[in-house]
Amino acid sequence: MPRQARGFDPEAAFAYLCKRDRRLGAWMRRLGPIPADPRWRKSFDPVDALARAILYQQLSGKAAATIVGRVEAAIGSDRFHCDTLARIDDAALRTCGVSGNKALALRDLARREQAGEIPGLRQMAMMSDDAIVAALVPVRGIGRWTVEMMLMFRLGRPDVLPVDDLGIRKGAQVVDKLEAMPTPKALAARGDGWGPYRSYASFYLWRIADAASPAKQATARSQD
Repeated sequence: MPRQARGFDPEAAFAYLCKRDRRLGAWMRRLGPIPADPRWRKSFDPVDALARAILYQQLSGKAAATIVGRVEAAIGSDRFHCDTLARIDDAALRTCGVSGNKALALRDLARREQAGEIPGLRQMAMMSDDAIVAALVPVRGIGRWTVEMMLMFRLGRPDVLPVDDLGIRKGAQVVDKLEAMPTPKALAARGDGWGPYRSYASFYLWRIADAASPAKQATARSQD
């Protein structure tokens, strides 16, 4: 397939979605344009990003950052990959606050990197969204949602709709004034009309969910 550019034009996405969906468009105008994410233009190591996603799972951002800092100090590096992770044993990982399941996930990630199973940034540029998901979800501790966050926030793919994300489902519920959150299947069908900018629609659905529940802290995503 042709090389995939990182990022997209937010102004074009804004105009398209406002015209395409009256209810979503009304919220978008109220909240204002969301600019391009600067991370779309920054190089990154997918293995490092996945390792950090594993460490951040099921923790508050502050707690996870503390654990990440401890592991970085223990391995003497701010980059996680097979060579640096080999510098620390499981007992030391536990001392840093890493759970047993997360340690197993990190080991599996490192093993797969050594085996050449984790595509690099250049490889990903030539892969479809679904191909990237298929390549990464076999890693222990990495699910579809985690890969979707990488696609949206690091690779800048324009047409990703994480239908299992509770924040996005809540945002869709608010937009359509539903009594309950739509099911993932219903949300996928609802989102067909947002293509090819379903990622940009998702950015707004998160903000809409937050706006509807101002007392609730926004959920931290693994690639934030």
